[in-house]
Amino acid sequence: MDTLTLLLHPVRLRIVHAMAGGRTRTTAELCEQLADVPKTTVYRHVGLLADGGVLDVVGEQRVHGAVERRYRMRDTRARISAEDAAGMSVEDHRRFFAAAVAALLAAFNGYLDGDGADPTADSVGYRQIPLWLSPAELAEMVEELRAGIVSRAGNEPAPDRSLYLLSPIFFPIEKAAGAGPVS
Repeated sequence: MDTLTLLLHPVRLRIVHAMAGGRTRTTAELCEQLADVPKTTVYRHVGLLADGGVLDVVGEQRVHGAVERRYRMRDTRARISAEDAAGMSVEDHRRFFAAAVAALLAAFNGYLDGDGADPTADSVGYRQIPLWLSPAELAEMVEELRAGIVSRAGNEPAPDRSLYLLSPIFFPIEKAAGAGPVS
């Protein structure tokens, strides 16, 4: 299964998010984190991600007669390359966006349903801000955001850190005068 097809599923995207930051986790731990997903579904999708090279087995131990595996995400396989994205059809983009939004909604509901959810204290944000940008201004803003994200992307879990999900989404909602309609 290619990376695009592998990642084009809300449950698999949520597993990838849960494995972020160099974490190692068992499938049972993932089941606890994704409590709204049936355990058999989590096990099946972990298996697909492992078979697809997104998750590596980094340890095994016997627990109650069964083998429990610890997994770590292979970051290089958990991303869609610019080359793959450029080859995506409009329908591929539509399906991937729907999967990403479904995963985002499920993760947000999981956060809200969890103990101690406090959106204000946790600096939760979900604003949509229309911006008029030239292609150069958009490129500059994307680079500024990328630099800020990349500088923190290597952060590892620590007692004073919480794992946040950042989902920047950019698309034109109106073209510049004379550029034709947005379809």
